[in-house]
This record gives sequence, C-alpha cells and structure tokens, in this order.
Amino acid sequence: QVQLVESGGRLVQAGDSLRLSCLASGGIFSEFVLGWIRQAPGKEREFVAAITKSGSYQYYADSVKGRFTISRDDAKNAMYLQMNSLNPEDTAVYYCAADPPPRSYYYSPLSIDFGSWGQGTLVTVSS
Repeated sequence: QVQLVESGGRLVQAGDSLRLSCLASGGIFSEFVLGWIRQAPGKEREFVAAITKSGSYQYYADSVKGRFTISRDDAKNAMYLQMNSLNPEDTAVYYCAADPPPRSYYYSPLSIDFGSWGQGTLVTVSS
C-alpha cells in the first residue's frame, strides 16, 4: 500500500515562492505517476500538475503553467512542487497523489483520478 506525506505548506505573501514536498513509502516509486491536486475553500478539487515515470512528461493546469514546476527524485522517493509568483487564488489544501502500476499505465493527463492520496498541506497566500 502506498503512503504519501506532504509538507511545506504555510502562510506566504503574494509574489512569494514556496516548495512543497511529498514523500512516499510502499510500492516501487520510480514506476508511479505522481500528481498535485488542490482544493480551495468551498471549491471542488482541481488538478495542478502531474509527472510521469522518469519525469518523461509533465502536465500543468493553465492556471499554474509558467509559475509552478513539478519534479521527482526517485532516489529519495520524493516529489516536489516549486511554486513561484504565488497569488491569493493559489490558496488551497495541496494534495500529493500517486498511481502505481497498473493504474499508472492508464493515467489520463490532467486527471485527478489517482489511486493514492496524502493528507494534504495548507498553502495560504495573503494579498
């Protein structure tokens, strides 16, 4: 069973940068498709970014493209989300998500349909 733990969320000001981390245990991390999904207060969960096996492909929501960068370090079983130029609309709980094989074989870009989720980390951006 895959377990995911996020960290790095905190209160920042508009324009600041922040890096979220996700550490995984269980399964073969290097085979996972990984993603970040966020949920703002009173809103539905929203796709943020995803990265495929070996980092071959990265996908981003239009709202974060050019500001956020997703990356992975398979040696550390870790995934990261570097967030730059944050604005108040980025305020949300950010969830780390993963699809190990065989689900990973069928991942659809921009989907939030992941099999494993972390508990979330809160990012608050003040204006």
